[in-house]
Amino acid sequence: MQIKLRHLSTFIEVARNVSIGKAANILNVSQPAITRTIRELEEALGIPLLEKDGRGIRLTSAGEEFKRHAGASIAALRQGIDSVRLGQSQTAAPLRIGALPTVSARIMPAAVRSFLAESQGGRLKIVTGENAVLLEQLAAGELDLVVGRLAAPERMLGLTFEHLYSEQVLFVVRSGHPLLSERPFDLSRIAGFTVLMPTGTAIIRPFVDRFLIAHGLPDTGARIESVSDSFGRAFVRDSDAIWIISEGVVANDVAARHLAILPVDTSETRGAVGLTMRADAERSPPLTILMNAIRSAAAAVRSGQ
Repeated sequence: MQIKLRHLSTFIEVARNVSIGKAANILNVSQPAITRTIRELEEALGIPLLEKDGRGIRLTSAGEEFKRHAGASIAALRQGIDSVRLGQSQTAAPLRIGALPTVSARIMPAAVRSFLAESQGGRLKIVTGENAVLLEQLAAGELDLVVGRLAAPERMLGLTFEHLYSEQVLFVVRSGHPLLSERPFDLSRIAGFTVLMPTGTAIIRPFVDRFLIAHGLPDTGARIESVSDSFGRAFVRDSDAIWIISEGVVANDVAARHLAILPVDTSETRGAVGLTMRADAERSPPLTILMNAIRSAAAAVRSGQ
């Protein structure tokens, strides 16, 4: 039996969600149909790709390996379709860029201005989200480039990373917050305030958790978890809450003195920010122009650090 596109697309959705039910909802088919398609694929390959894990499922080692190649195959097919459509329409397909909120606020505005000035008729589609989600979309060929933090090694299979700069997590409050006037500053005082922090799936969350535990603050009291920078910005500016967030998200707010940084040494939370691409991806002229523009914008950030 030949492996067909539906086998690959079904497997990728199951692997991405680690769930037959979620994949069925996304693909708008029944769960038995998903199971049957996966079994056909496993029979064609002659090896199991999934195995039971309690009440759920997980990828076998062969499934993890096949996921990387299946994603690359789908990505190559989509590139071919885009090339054919481009030849017919003579209209350039938009570059699809994934960017973390920290990058969207700090890097992308200047980079996009530079790209539009240099490219003729260049088009962009910028998607903001959590790092893990963006990398999944990149591996599946739904994005051409991701600008964000360096992921864990197991998530970098089939991907390449180019370091641009490093940034750390900050403790941010509104201007005039009562803690800003306390000298010396006692970190344990934050337990008396509402704390806004990234969700458990956010890439900076492990940095935040380790920092809090290392400083004897595993429980910060009243806590709100969110990856919405617009909510965080509005909530903190109108309350005495403390926002634990990447410095890039609030750099402009701090510069404008709408927000202020608490005097907490968070240098241990520094992490690499850069460009992530599929290892087998071709760099089109527009993509090359955009990457150079992002590098220039990042260089300006480095010079200001």
